[in-house]
Amino acid sequence: MIHNKKEFTGGLVLIVAFFVVLIAMFQPIFDGHNAMGYLDNLYNSISKGSAYYVDNLKEEAKTVSGYQVNVTMKMENETQAADSVALIAATGATATAEGKDLTIAGDYFAILSTILDDADRMYHNDGAALKTKYPAFQSKDDRQALYNWSTILAGFDKELKEQKAFAEAKVAFNINSKVVETAYNYYSVVPEQIRDKAGIVIFSLVFYVVYTMWYGFGILFIFEGWGLKISGH
Repeated sequence: MIHNKKEFTGGLVLIVAFFVVLIAMFQPIFDGHNAMGYLDNLYNSISKGSAYYVDNLKEEAKTVSGYQVNVTMKMENETQAADSVALIAATGATATAEGKDLTIAGDYFAILSTILDDADRMYHNDGAALKTKYPAFQSKDDRQALYNWSTILAGFDKELKEQKAFAEAKVAFNINSKVVETAYNYYSVVPEQIRDKAGIVIFSLVFYVVYTMWYGFGILFIFEGWGLKISGH
């Protein structure tokens, strides 16, 4: 028996409309994506746009200018070690690979500067530039050269700490975590500034709150109209 038909009907209309909108949001009507996919891409783009630290790290790298590095690090496999020799050669430093061991000697600042330049290209989704620069990587994934740089930076961080060169190790760690990993993880994502997408961001946040309340009030009106009430007695 319906206690309040008007309230029950209102709640039913809210719930039906809620699911109509929900079904619409799962349709590929937003630039070929559904609403969730579109917003996921949008927030990834905004996140990438706020994570550009290349210029800051170029300034930090200058603090190790003149430092000569000489380390032997473990790469993940023999192929990665051998391919990384070409990366180091492009910096003007020298490298040799023996099994998984990669030995690097030369101007630390020049190596870091090359890594930052390569990461900057990848941040702007120019994987073709690295394949042209490093012929050994032409048949590999666009991000492979950058992945090798990440492994090399991790090796610098570890080996330089063992040499008590803590300041130099910190620069490698910061470049890896703030620039190289960002460029690698966000590759192919087009960076956006939140100020350029403020309208859709505000709308999506407000809609989320309203949509959640929409469902809640729909359920509330249905049960109240049905005559079900919470009572302490």
